[in-house]
Amino acid sequence: MTRHIYRCPLRWSDMDAFGHVNNAVFVRYLEEARIDFMFRLAPGDGSPSFKGGSVVARHEIDYKRPLVHRHEPVIIESWVTRIGAASLTIAYEVKEPGEGGLVYVRASTVVVPYDLAEGRPRRITAEEKSFLREYLDDGSRAGQERAAA
Repeated sequence: MTRHIYRCPLRWSDMDAFGHVNNAVFVRYLEEARIDFMFRLAPGDGSPSFKGGSVVARHEIDYKRPLVHRHEPVIIESWVTRIGAASLTIAYEVKEPGEGGLVYVRASTVVVPYDLAEGRPRRITAEEKSFLREYLDDGSRAGQERAAA
């Protein structure tokens, strides 16, 4: 399974009165990583995949530890945990660079492709599914490894 890596800069304005990155700012960090994943890495030259629009149906965020502002970016790893007919789930870890880096946030987002011209959700295309499968980790391998142990 491949993970998408996004280097997210921290901004001075991200800090709250307690001296760490505000919890609401993490939603913006996840958005930046998701846009980088879905739009800049969309399959094919000139492909309309994912560019027609999408909406967020759900966010789930677990804050693991405070992130203090600094000049170095954090890493946001993202991958796909579910591909449905008309939605997908993206998982994230916001963490320190390097193998075994401290994790600040674990999160997931349910995304629904949306036809902006028609004003309604749409199905995921075959091209989009092919792209998403490269990043798919639905946990079944981890379950198989635990069962074998």
